[in-house]
Amino acid sequence: MAEKDLENGDPKRERISFADGWDPDKDEGEYANLIRYISTYRDRRFSKAPSQVSGDDVADASKQKKVPFYRKLLGGGNKQGELYEVPEEWLMTDIKAGLTSHEVEERRRKTGFNELTTEKENMLVKFIGYFRGPILYVMELAVLLAAGLRDWIDFGVIIGILLLNAVVGWYQEKQAADVVASLKGDIAMKAEVVRDGQIQEIKARELVPGDILILEEGSVVAGEARLICDFDNTDTYEEYKEMISDPEAYHSKNHTDSDDDEEHHVGVSIVATDQSAITGESLAVDKYMGDICYYTTGCKRGKAYSVVTESARGSFVGKTASLVQGASDSGHFKAIMDSIGTSLLVLVVFFILAAWIGGFFRNLPIATPEKSSINLLHYALILLIIGVPVGLPVVTTTTLAVGAAYLAQQKAIVQKLTAIESLAGVDVLCSDKTGTLTANQLTIREPYVAEGEDVNWMMACAALASSHNLKALDPIDKITILTLKRYPKAREILQQGWKTEKYMPFDPVSKRITTICTLKGEKWSFCKGAPKAVLSIAECDEATAKHYRDTAADFARRGFRSLGVASKRGDEPWKVIGMLPMFDPPRDDTAHTILEAQNLGLSVKMLTGDAIAIAKETCKLLALGTKVYNSQRLIAGGVSGTAQYDLVEKADGFAEVFPEHKYQVVEMLQQRGHLTAMTGDGVNDAPSLKKSDCGIAVEGATEAAQAAADIVFLAPGLSTIVDAIKVARQIFQRMKAYVQYRIALCLHLEVYLTTSMIIINETIRTDLIVFLALFADLATIAVAYDNAHYEPRPVEWQLPKIWVISVFLGFLLAISTWIMRGSLYLPGGGIVQNFGNVQLMLFLQVSLVENWLIFVTRGGQTWPSWKLVGAIFVVDVLSTLFCVFGWLSGEPDQFFTSPQDAFSRDNYSKDTSIVTVVVIWGYSIGVIIVVAIVYYLLVSMKWIDNLGRATRSHADTTMENILGHLSRVAIEHETDIHGKAKWVLGTKGTGEEEEE
Repeated sequence: MAEKDLENGDPKRERISFADGWDPDKDEGEYANLIRYISTYRDRRFSKAPSQVSGDDVADASKQKKVPFYRKLLGGGNKQGELYEVPEEWLMTDIKAGLTSHEVEERRRKTGFNELTTEKENMLVKFIGYFRGPILYVMELAVLLAAGLRDWIDFGVIIGILLLNAVVGWYQEKQAADVVASLKGDIAMKAEVVRDGQIQEIKARELVPGDILILEEGSVVAGEARLICDFDNTDTYEEYKEMISDPEAYHSKNHTDSDDDEEHHVGVSIVATDQSAITGESLAVDKYMGDICYYTTGCKRGKAYSVVTESARGSFVGKTASLVQGASDSGHFKAIMDSIGTSLLVLVVFFILAAWIGGFFRNLPIATPEKSSINLLHYALILLIIGVPVGLPVVTTTTLAVGAAYLAQQKAIVQKLTAIESLAGVDVLCSDKTGTLTANQLTIREPYVAEGEDVNWMMACAALASSHNLKALDPIDKITILTLKRYPKAREILQQGWKTEKYMPFDPVSKRITTICTLKGEKWSFCKGAPKAVLSIAECDEATAKHYRDTAADFARRGFRSLGVASKRGDEPWKVIGMLPMFDPPRDDTAHTILEAQNLGLSVKMLTGDAIAIAKETCKLLALGTKVYNSQRLIAGGVSGTAQYDLVEKADGFAEVFPEHKYQVVEMLQQRGHLTAMTGDGVNDAPSLKKSDCGIAVEGATEAAQAAADIVFLAPGLSTIVDAIKVARQIFQRMKAYVQYRIALCLHLEVYLTTSMIIINETIRTDLIVFLALFADLATIAVAYDNAHYEPRPVEWQLPKIWVISVFLGFLLAISTWIMRGSLYLPGGGIVQNFGNVQLMLFLQVSLVENWLIFVTRGGQTWPSWKLVGAIFVVDVLSTLFCVFGWLSGEPDQFFTSPQDAFSRDNYSKDTSIVTVVVIWGYSIGVIIVVAIVYYLLVSMKWIDNLGRATRSHADTTMENILGHLSRVAIEHETDIHGKAKWVLGTKGTGEEEEE
């Protein structure tokens, strides 16, 4: 059973506290300490938060961050440069003397600090990036055009809009990055080294290649290090130097030809490290002299001298992190925005051409008269401003950043804002088991007790046969001891005066732990270990032995790891007492979380390195399906082509998976059209996290996994993902509402103004058009803070549906503006009650209906937020003041060339009466009511609702079968009868496939 131990000696992942302020270092006697440990232990999982960083760490961090402002601006403040190749002579440090302080400083100048850092983005280049893109290029063209026409008000306001977009977008992304930086604060790892001839404790970031690093049980390997010798037995140091100076001679002396190609070690292992997060190996790996201990792995056994061989960036973890950081991904969201922007640009060009063709027939001049908007270049300028939604990037960025800030409060750190949009559409969740679905804490289920034995005696025997080193307990010993909390009588047995004479730790050969104790002068022996190993030394009748074996087999079928317990009194034979079934149970909230995820339309698939029996037992407890397969079915199971894709799609999970299997599962699901989220915590998960549409690094993940992930969870378990999905879908609804609204606005004015240019040779003044664009963006930035509902199923953009609805709405608004303009030709002046300005009346009507349209496209499932209502109300008041006081009304006689405009000329005024303004408000309210009814009818039509919805599971059987056949092809090297070499295609061997 793959247990990634977070319980033993990893200060980065666990803090232990004890009730009553008890200090585990205080010696009160072996068994008194043990009882106190059991009764006072509290396991406090914590998230890496800034509040937990010590003052020294903050001060230390602040020292290294001091970078001149100009270097920050130009992005030179944190350049990583190329890795320094460590010379071999650096690694020949004497284990007793270590490095000198001078040598440390010299080496640090070349290799930098021993830490993984993300290269800072160039701030200036990043800011300039907000002026790049198809939509923004058009607005910049409008700036040049306004400058050429000497429309300085338009010139200034358009530049203001561009700067607003850039500053708000840059600030929101910077704010999101600051949240990530602050909430991912880490506790400074410590390291014990030999320097200047003495043992010192330093921060891990201060290590340099060549440092003599002391590895000890319970500590974290603070730097990539090569083992030298045992701490308490330095006699082998000379042998180590021989091995390093002449490895070939050393190998030939200590190995024989019979070793074949297998790796054999001389002597016994010095330490054991838990490198499950790097290689996927579930058990601690024995390390021998000359072996490399990976950076960030945990030392589980032993104490030894080692030499640091690489800085953090040059380590295995560092190189993996740099690979995934270097990968660029344009993203699904950017493609959608580019598609919308390109379509709107095509429409702008079409309407400009239409307006110019109409102008040619009217013999309009190109740029004169200078103060008039009735010329070809002003027509182009107006249509460019209204036809391109310059606020689209800033509104979407703000909406995503606000959502990211909210998710950060839920301890889900968004590292890439566009990942929120991906998460909203995810329909398959591939999840780890250990530490994500389960607590990664072994628990002992109802134990089996041999006939005639007492359960309290058995639990006491199990505790006696455990290590009592409370500072660095093995996870199995730890849970065995802590289970005595449920057995007070067992604790009483331990208090009877036991004394440990000899403790023999777990031996991989005998597969047992043995302890020899005395009680009141009487000798006792206790052991625990693999059930078969325990049964082999015990003397019992065949019926008892059979029952014991059957019970062990039953536990194994249910996915439990069994631990046999036996005792021996004096010279009596060993006697089997019972068996402890251990299991990594699901978290308390996991079953509910999975049910909620399924209700949100997600298919949950469990990927685990555990055996298939354990995987199925976990699935049963979580109410997941039990269609769990061995990962070998993916590669060597005789399944290929479409059948292989079907297997992945329909499976509830895979057991005994390796990193390549996870990557393959994600890739196949994506090829079938699914948006896939992947959770992981190890270096070996980094490729699949990067490959998935939304990679999620769970609590306690390695730095490489966090670097590859789009979202990092700081809270344990998977419950955060449900909140994240709901928030992501709410954010999606806000963006979708805004996109529909903005397309409709563009079409509204493009249709109305182009037709008015052609039919009556009239337009709305450029100055007013610029303010219409500014007001539309200012008001709808608040949509980022609006209330929104979340869809019960994975969402998608459905661009055909968005365009159909937006075109309908845009034409309705254009018709409403034409109706108002047409009413001015009526004998009484239509809506004009006392006096009015045609330009500003049109401006007010357009502004009101466009501002209120967002209330229609946002839907009626939730009430709008006060922030959105307030922002739009302010803009409405400003528009009304423009109309009432005649701001930017222009000269009267330049707009009315038609004799039918006599009434308008006679009643022309710089301002508009309050009564007329009230009529326009009433008319606009009526227009919005009609638009809302049409919108409701459109979204109620089933064919429109499903328009553009992608098929989430589509199979390209031809291509899948071709790929399946190609996977079975191998290139073989042959030599013909003339001795010439050639390469031919052959079939891969199927021996492995037949084993399945």
